Amino acid sequence: MFLRNGPIGLIFHTLFILFILAPIVMVCAVAFTGDGFISLPVNGLSLRWFKAILNNPRFMDAFVFSLGLGLISATIAIVVAVPSALATARYQFRGREALMAFFLSPLMIPHIVLGLAFLKFFTSIGVSGTYFGLVVAHTIVVMPYALRLVLASATGLDPSLERAALSLGASTWVTFRRIVLPLIMPGVVSGWVIAFITSFDELTMSIFIASPSTTTLPVRIFLHIEDTIDPLVTAVSAALIYITMIAIFILDRAVGLEKLFVGKGRA
Repeated sequence: MFLRNGPIGLIFHTLFILFILAPIVMVCAVAFTGDGFISLPVNGLSLRWFKAILNNPRFMDAFVFSLGLGLISATIAIVVAVPSALATARYQFRGREALMAFFLSPLMIPHIVLGLAFLKFFTSIGVSGTYFGLVVAHTIVVMPYALRLVLASATGLDPSLERAALSLGASTWVTFRRIVLPLIMPGVVSGWVIAFITSFDELTMSIFIASPSTTTLPVRIFLHIEDTIDPLVTAVSAALIYITMIAIFILDRAVGLEKLFVGKGRA
């Protein structure tokens, strides 16, 4: 108990939190430098590099492109994951384990291998470097995350609730929309969010199949780092952190994070 709740435990957890937050704090601090190079401590505070983001159309276009790509990929992954998770959780059939292993196989393959495989395959069918190819590749990569979270919610679903709704005259679609979907909604929302974040942050695979017209934000940051060492990338990273914090705050105040991810409203 002393180690868990006493001074040693408090010091350990404080140091651990500082260790986790240190890189984020350093990136946000460097973003406000007025110098033309990355350095700490900064020589005065400036919004120079945040203004540079707005004046750099390549980063703005890459951000919008990654945002749309993440939205589409995560949505398609959830649409496929929901029926797959329900079928896997409810029924025992031959090949069930093999099917689950197939859906989860992208987790076991390094993304650099997936990138090379997608590059060869997409080139052979003529979709390399296209928006369609990126959507397909990102959907395959994020699908396991969506499936696992939806499956976790579907596994604990009581089938007697559906039978009761059907016995009272509700159609299969109405039963799914008004009974099943609300019960698995925390898994659906969590799966969609994780899938979106994974797609938005994907670099290793995307760098193989992206083209100048389909460059995602992580790829654009990587290419920029290769050419220069100015703090523009730190400003981009800091801006993403601030946007995420604002979005989380708005969601929490408008809907409630506990209701979205756990399925419970505020007490």
